[in-house]
Amino acid sequence: MTPPQTHAPGVDDASASTEAGSRQDRISLIGGLGLGLAMLTIALVVALTGGPSRARDAHAVVSPGGTRTVEVTLADMRITPSTIDVPAGTRLVLHVTNTDAMRHDLVLDSGQHTPLLDAGQSATLDVGIVGARISGWCSVPGHRAAGMTMSIVPTSGATIAAPSAAAMPGMNSTRGTSAAGSSTPAQASPVIDFQATPAAGWHAYDPTLQPAPGATEHRVTFTVRDTLVEVAPGVRQTLWTFNGTAPGPTLHGKVGDLFTITLVNQASMGHGIDFHAGSVSPDQAMRTIAPGQSLTYQFVADHSGAWLYHCSTMPMSLHIANGMFGAVIIDPPDLAPVADELVLIHSELYLGPQDGTADEAKVDAEKPDAIVFNGYVNQYDHAPIRIKAGDRVRVWVVDAGPQRSAAFHVVGTQFDTVFKEGAYLLRPGNAEHGASQVLDLAPAQGGFVEFVLPAAGHYAFIDHAMVDGERGAHGIFEAY
Repeated sequence: MTPPQTHAPGVDDASASTEAGSRQDRISLIGGLGLGLAMLTIALVVALTGGPSRARDAHAVVSPGGTRTVEVTLADMRITPSTIDVPAGTRLVLHVTNTDAMRHDLVLDSGQHTPLLDAGQSATLDVGIVGARISGWCSVPGHRAAGMTMSIVPTSGATIAAPSAAAMPGMNSTRGTSAAGSSTPAQASPVIDFQATPAAGWHAYDPTLQPAPGATEHRVTFTVRDTLVEVAPGVRQTLWTFNGTAPGPTLHGKVGDLFTITLVNQASMGHGIDFHAGSVSPDQAMRTIAPGQSLTYQFVADHSGAWLYHCSTMPMSLHIANGMFGAVIIDPPDLAPVADELVLIHSELYLGPQDGTADEAKVDAEKPDAIVFNGYVNQYDHAPIRIKAGDRVRVWVVDAGPQRSAAFHVVGTQFDTVFKEGAYLLRPGNAEHGASQVLDLAPAQGGFVEFVLPAAGHYAFIDHAMVDGERGAHGIFEAY
């Protein structure tokens, strides 16, 4: 086989480093405040002294007059309290504390925002006199869609118009500002031309499965980066990548091998990793690490299969959609050699603005712009995978999702071998003289098929969920 050129870097060997990590203790919920508050259900009234409340419920009710301070916590993909009722004429101050292991911030659509807060850090926002409803959220990608929102609601005859930024101390005058201080106006995502051709100098992702190393221990470094990547002709996205590519590097081993992974975060936000190929306690190995941190993840490949790995940071749907996935191939015992062995990873694109990150609303609505193999729209139409007619081919397929199933089919041939989720479903010489036409995979599932292309020609491979095949999950085996 003559594979297309690759832009995927090799996997770096590195010594594992052990890092101690611990989660911040969760702030405990405060119970009832006495019989006089029972009728308020989950409401919490701030003390008339104007001192800070210790609000941990979903709803805080501020007493009128003067300046009132409300304690706000950021944790578990929630802002608490999520609703604050503020009477007319009352000045509101928020004391914001991040009690989570992940970094968070609080951004208000009235203009104020905290910086990104590490675990245990706090910041104060002087909202001023509340004259109109104010919405707030965490600006870390995916956190708003996951439920990190709040509302500040004026009550008791408050005016309709909100005070101007100039009239409210501590307010940033730029609306819709991120924690970094940059404006974030809504931008349209680019439109994919499925008939377009990549520019000169473009290279396809190499689908070749490299042979498993002879050693039984694999020591690998994965570096997480924000990487500007072309995902279709003329369409660029800033993906969160393992070692600079999406999919990340494919790991290949045998049953019983030990994998020691050093994860280094050089990106702009927190990330983690989860290897389905091993069984480990998630608490430490899959924890989110901040930019500049690293961790060691170790597992034994006790079972064969085509396994997914992906970012373990919530919301995982967004992190997978924005490029954080790859495959671990663990050969079943006595796997026979073949002439060509390939890996195709099926995934979805949810385009944000040109050069931006995946659109959270599209991910939440499960409305992808394209379905792809190995990260690029129709890439093996532009760079067909060359196979010698009559040679046996093995294609490993992993469905990274995050949402849609795959139906892998090769036009013009049949599969005489099917291995799915750790077991052979079909092998040559079966009593039924049967063959297969599709390898069907739910998100996170994997397996392989084997076949022989009977004669020279062009054999399309496709996701046979036809809408998905027609919007990017398509390629060509060129038999010679």
